[in-house]
Amino acid sequence: MTTSEAPKETDTLNSFRRVPRTGVIYVSVEAGKRGFHFDAEGWCNLGQGQPETTPLPGAPPRVTSIPVHPSDLDYAPVPGLPELRAAIADLYNRRFRRGRGSQYSAENVAICGGGRVAIMRALAAIGPVHLGHFLPDYTAYEEALDIFGRFQPIPLLLDPDSGYAYPVEELRREILGLGLGAILMSNPCNPTGKLVHGDELAAWVETARDLGCALLIDEFYSHYIWVGDSPIVSAAEHVDDVNRDPVVLFDGLTKNWRYPGFRVSWIVGPKQVIDSVSSAGSFLDGGGSAPMQRLALQLVEHEHTAAETQAIREAFSKKRKLLIDGLTRLGVRFDAEPQGTFYGWGDLSNLPPSLQSGDDFFHAALDRKVICVPGHFFDVNPGKRRPARPSRFRNHVRFSFGPSERVIEDALGRIEEMIREAER
Repeated sequence: MTTSEAPKETDTLNSFRRVPRTGVIYVSVEAGKRGFHFDAEGWCNLGQGQPETTPLPGAPPRVTSIPVHPSDLDYAPVPGLPELRAAIADLYNRRFRRGRGSQYSAENVAICGGGRVAIMRALAAIGPVHLGHFLPDYTAYEEALDIFGRFQPIPLLLDPDSGYAYPVEELRREILGLGLGAILMSNPCNPTGKLVHGDELAAWVETARDLGCALLIDEFYSHYIWVGDSPIVSAAEHVDDVNRDPVVLFDGLTKNWRYPGFRVSWIVGPKQVIDSVSSAGSFLDGGGSAPMQRLALQLVEHEHTAAETQAIREAFSKKRKLLIDGLTRLGVRFDAEPQGTFYGWGDLSNLPPSLQSGDDFFHAALDRKVICVPGHFFDVNPGKRRPARPSRFRNHVRFSFGPSERVIEDALGRIEEMIREAER
């Protein structure tokens, strides 16, 4: 082959598209250009979507070592270790299905290697339907809803003026009018903190059952609940028949047990769905880590979970008040205070003009080593099909109260200095 016949490097790379970064990855990379890394001193990371992982008062001791069983050197089954699947089914039955005739079993659970993997498995198993998703919602849904091309994503608008509520009557009307076969949502919602619970959540499940529309519910923040009497909220409580109701749930150790590095998640749903998502896992990811799954057995035990959840409720409710009250005092407005999650969805419209844009606020905060996530990343637009017009959430920012109280206090002080300087 002569030099002129050799393929050019640019020609070979044309086969690959440029995949956009999700919001958290984008802000972390931008901060990294200024010296940020996860062990860096002096940074206040209100952007990262993880809780503090250090010991909390009243919580079970943190796991710091991992035993490896001889059989863990082999591949784990793609659906997950049978004993962990059974333990998770038991956890749901004990907490949400006492006295109900229909109970979850190991066959209703699939174990995955992290939350995104669980959601991707489910989306890979969805048929050619119209799939509704809410605006705003979790940033990673954008690429996930586009990558397979098997279904048509349909946006469902949440109104800030109504506190991002979505009445069940409107849900029913949209399912019928748009011909929706499935809906993907986070509950409580990342980023707004809006929670569907109690009778309202029961009505959502009933609507899905009546109309044959699958509810794919991301419950990764379901132990961070700031309203009502229950410390944990799950649609599992309102399912009639675990093998017939079209309700598929996602959860894992990442947020609710505060072990994001373990990458253990699960899908709970009808056996037929679990069979399909397990088949999808055989070509998508091949299954999760065996040692981590075995370790998870002790973490999902009922008493351990209850103690961890109570500790989260006490520690994070204080941080919620600290962040929301502090930002409100500085002029950040909240369309609705978070009912769940560890996020505040702040509207910057009342700040000085130079800080009213989420992007401008983000870059100004980076100068003071504070990280947050501009709101437009949550304006989920799979395949960029919607016209290129300014996002409805361009004046919003997601602030996390996942870090320690000290970090939040430091961040508030730096943000106050930034706002006061912009006012001059």
